[in-house]
Amino acid sequence: MESREHLWAEAMRAERRGDGAAYECLLKEIADLLRRLIRYRVAQLGLSAHETEDLVQEVLIGLHTKRHTWDVDRPFLPWLHAIARYKIADGVRHLRREARHRIDLTFDELAELVEAPAEDLDRSLLDIDRHLSDLPQGQQTVVRALAVEGASVRSTAEKLQTSEGAVRVTFHRALQRLMAKAEPARTKPAKGKF
Repeated sequence: MESREHLWAEAMRAERRGDGAAYECLLKEIADLLRRLIRYRVAQLGLSAHETEDLVQEVLIGLHTKRHTWDVDRPFLPWLHAIARYKIADGVRHLRREARHRIDLTFDELAELVEAPAEDLDRSLLDIDRHLSDLPQGQQTVVRALAVEGASVRSTAEKLQTSEGAVRVTFHRALQRLMAKAEPARTKPAKGKF
């Protein structure tokens, strides 16, 4: 049985010769392995399991953009490992920074927050439009799709031609911005008073 090193190195050599099918198969095999490894690592770090796919995609993008740097006379797996290690470390740092500011609300919880009595429905829609107009266009689009129209994250991502992770991040950032505007202004205590 041929080793993974030999099979994957041959697939990369085939990609250099223009064999797109071999390259696609290689990426699929690498992605499958990465999902298993990263899912375990993400759980150890206390991050959400859905963030695994974002990290896998980052590694695959890194591999794809740097594939020209692999020397065909050198082993493939150490080269891949270096890319994966860098991309995963960078991605985890980014996810941890985001996690500190993330507000995880379900769509039902969000609906309860913005729910208005039936008689105030027209006024409520105007208020929603007014608040959403303060958001950047991309955030407006995502919030309207998810919270107002009730679309799924997947269908919104497909419609916007982006990843589900990007839709979630945009939605959370929009919620943070909306909640920050809703907070009453904090006043400083007068001098000498605590």
